[in-house]
Amino acid sequence: MSDLILALDLTDAAKAVHLAEITAPYLNAIKIGYPLILSAGPGIVTELLTFGLPLIADFKVADIPNTNRLITEQVFHAGFSAIISHGFTGSDSVTACVHTAHEAGGECYVVCEMSHPGAEEFFYQGTAERIASLATQCGADGIIAPATRPERTRILREIVGEKKILSPGVGAQGGDPKAISGLVDGIIVGRSIYEAQDPVSAAAQYAEACR
Repeated sequence: MSDLILALDLTDAAKAVHLAEITAPYLNAIKIGYPLILSAGPGIVTELLTFGLPLIADFKVADIPNTNRLITEQVFHAGFSAIISHGFTGSDSVTACVHTAHEAGGECYVVCEMSHPGAEEFFYQGTAERIASLATQCGADGIIAPATRPERTRILREIVGEKKILSPGVGAQGGDPKAISGLVDGIIVGRSIYEAQDPVSAAAQYAEACR
């Protein structure tokens, strides 16, 4: 059984809050990225927290250690429960995110391999595997691995062991929740829920598929 995480990649604050409210009973967490934060402002976090779900900051932080630390501090000050960072910046940058997240009582997840087709141009020939090892060595709580390529996620699972794996790409990108649910801890779904004609029904169906 995997958690269902809504990727709330909208730019309309009112619509985002409404969708979060009506789908909340079927969700385990909500993931927010730059589109919503930049359009609605950081205050949207406070509104979304009223639904009682953990919020994941999908900022894919990728900078020098000090900048990563500053970003991570602001993320948890705003009320998020977890942050996502890139791993290609190296162990010192990842460690900055991990340590800052843990000091705030939160979690840090490291992107090992992304879900879109273009990711295969760079996350190959052992790169994703090296990042997964780095994430483990740095004490990250888990990794991000693609639902669109379950065979790749299985390989990364062998590296990270019992650490959590959150998996994007289900739905609009073609990932099958049934093919990935027993392998990962969280399935991330965005457009297939928030663009659905009946988002509540869609969320309910995905929640069932995660079981």
